[in-house]
Amino acid sequence: MAELMKFNKRKTQVSEGATQVEVRNQFLAFTLGGESFAMDTRWVKEVIQFTGLTEVPLMPPFIRGVLNLRDSVVPVIDLSVRFGKPPTETARRTCVVILEIPRREDRAILGIMVDNVSEVLELSEHDIEPAPAFGNRLHSEFIQGVGKIGGKFIIVLNVQQVLSDEEMDALAPEHEAS
Repeated sequence: MAELMKFNKRKTQVSEGATQVEVRNQFLAFTLGGESFAMDTRWVKEVIQFTGLTEVPLMPPFIRGVLNLRDSVVPVIDLSVRFGKPPTETARRTCVVILEIPRREDRAILGIMVDNVSEVLELSEHDIEPAPAFGNRLHSEFIQGVGKIGGKFIIVLNVQQVLSDEEMDALAPEHEAS
């Protein structure tokens, strides 16, 4: 697999004004089904080009399969299916974003499939509005907020909420069916 980007450390820009400090965090911007999304880079380990997956029987529909990443088995989530949309169609720019997400006692490594990765953005708290209230019928737990960039909106995801604790437990390598 071709490695596109590698992320080592969380970078935060601090600009000191006369009376206040503005903290700017980095977000990885990507598209999914024609929509713009971003996620905090602190969870992103790397971005790799999609070259294929091994399907695993009896997995939930949003688990597209697994990939071999330096001799480790990494489950890959089709984020489009997870959000209740059609599966991501693979194309030349399709990527897998490798995430390292904290769990109860350890960290989970998983990949998410996206149409393409566009850039790393720097956003301050003031650039991100809180997640809109959609009522009880829609799942907004995935949404951290809505970023405003040059008059356009970008949905900022809360990647720690993409999978529930139970779903993360089911993907853990030490998990065995009873």
